[in-house]
Amino acid sequence: MRTTVAYTSARILLLVASAIVLYEIGARGLLLLILAFLVSGIASFVLLSKQRDAMSGALSARLMNRRLRTGGFRARLEEGARQEDNAEDAGTPAGPGTGAEDELQPADRGARPAR
Repeated sequence: MRTTVAYTSARILLLVASAIVLYEIGARGLLLLILAFLVSGIASFVLLSKQRDAMSGALSARLMNRRLRTGGFRARLEEGARQEDNAEDAGTPAGPGTGAEDELQPADRGARPAR
């Protein structure tokens, strides 16, 4: 997270610095904003490549750790889905929310619910 904050702060600093320089040169209004974003984007591509690589490495490591931690959760989800499929194949409801209690009888189809 620290690398992401450092990289983002450096990008913002480059944007502000390029806007100040362009303002001093004479750019104003929308032209100033467009040029500032363009110049700061090119400058950050060149000047912040090491910070960008460090940030992407840190984010990749966090994602890999998250995937390793969610392996147990995913296994429990798959086991629950497997049990539900087996119960449906057997013809029995798999628990609450299966829709069995929501089925209307033929006589109830035209009836209105009580208020």
